[in-house]
Amino acid sequence: MRIKVVLHYMGLLIASIGLTMLLPLLWSLFNNGADTSAFAISMAISLGSGLLLWRLLPVKERGMSRREAIVMVAGGWMVASLFGALPYTLSGALPSFLDAYFEAMSGYTTTGATVFTSIETQAEGILLWRSLTQWLGGMGIIILFVALFPILGIGAAHLAEAEMPGGQQGERLTARIRDTAKALWFIYFGMTITEFVLLRIAGLPIFDAMTVTLSTTPIGGFTPTDLSIGAYNSLFVETIVIFFMIAAGINFGLYYFLIFKRQPMRLLKNSEFKLYITLIIVVTLILNLELIINMGLPFGEALRYSSFQTVSIMTTTGFTTTDFNAWTDFAKSLLLILMVIGASAGSTGGALKVIRLLVLAKYTYRRILLAFNPRAVIPLKIDGSIIPEGITSRIIGLAILYFATLVICFLIMSGLGLDNITALSSVIASLGNVGPGLGMVGPAENYSLIPPLGKGVLMFCMLAGRLELFTLLMLFTSAFWRWR
Repeated sequence: MRIKVVLHYMGLLIASIGLTMLLPLLWSLFNNGADTSAFAISMAISLGSGLLLWRLLPVKERGMSRREAIVMVAGGWMVASLFGALPYTLSGALPSFLDAYFEAMSGYTTTGATVFTSIETQAEGILLWRSLTQWLGGMGIIILFVALFPILGIGAAHLAEAEMPGGQQGERLTARIRDTAKALWFIYFGMTITEFVLLRIAGLPIFDAMTVTLSTTPIGGFTPTDLSIGAYNSLFVETIVIFFMIAAGINFGLYYFLIFKRQPMRLLKNSEFKLYITLIIVVTLILNLELIINMGLPFGEALRYSSFQTVSIMTTTGFTTTDFNAWTDFAKSLLLILMVIGASAGSTGGALKVIRLLVLAKYTYRRILLAFNPRAVIPLKIDGSIIPEGITSRIIGLAILYFATLVICFLIMSGLGLDNITALSSVIASLGNVGPGLGMVGPAENYSLIPPLGKGVLMFCMLAGRLELFTLLMLFTSAFWRWR
């Protein structure tokens, strides 16, 4: 493996991270923010380090091998979080670099777990940076990298595959992976602008509308308020946010066929889309009844809370309008299940993904049929297409790995002295890139009291969940480093 090639392009990525700090820097300058110098220094360090690395390690051949791309992707997210943590530390918002790195990792992976004990007291530049890191991480910082820099050549396909292993199923959207990346970012950007305009119409100030939008389209969950979306107490705002959370949780490949190919039926007939919407409706109704019967809430209030929290948790956004930590055990159990399921493949959401749930259900049903009729030939089909055994095996393997990681990390967190509810929900919320959990990490709490080792475990879960385990965990196998 050519480490020099990886470091060369890593330098370009670091410089790009530095450039993204220009927006919060300009905002701080305009508002005479106390964090202006922190962003200026962070930007200088990132740009200087990145360009120096890029220039000192020139490469003659463009492109990357598959193994180099995997190292680039996994390392790229870690390095992006490393430099993304600088503004938090240099501004004094989070003096502990571990906490700063946790916040940056939570941002880029769109997890939304925070260690800030008070959000509204932070400088606006810092709050804007939190949301911006989520927006950059939503579609994928490597995918943005591929869209902007054609110099990567053939390695672009390997980079995209490594960053979105659970992305588009079946046919490639365009002939060139760079065109695909540009198309996806075009849709993503259009969705962002539309939500911002609607939130302004709903009455949110420019800053709030901007930060909420930058956290909604990547379904990340950071807000500039301590009470999340509940701080606005606006049904209009909540409705807009619900719509865009649902929209961001849909496979972006379907939007491509809808917008560029004028094929709306690809969306309406898609099995994953139909199951995704069905789950949202069913769980909303069940939670609504639970809040009315066992918590005594009026119908309208119960529907408002149940619909928002169902969508927020199902899409792994993590916004809140109420403290669901105070709900009944049954209601909280439903939310934990949604944290595991997650949104659609090819969306900006995390967790297992609805399509995998569908494949696993069909596979289980087929095994039941084969148990009493072993000679039968029963192909596994979705939307009329036969799912290759290789893809089915990969999904089963990922599901096993997902739950094995969940169990191991839960045991570690429990061993650190955390109660079972906090330990389990923090791992589920981090691995699924959801953010708020239950117990000590509930929606009204934060992750500041988690021990240092526990924060390390949760950061691993965030990254493993964002890269869908295989890309990250294969780095820990000796066979990967012997791979030619």
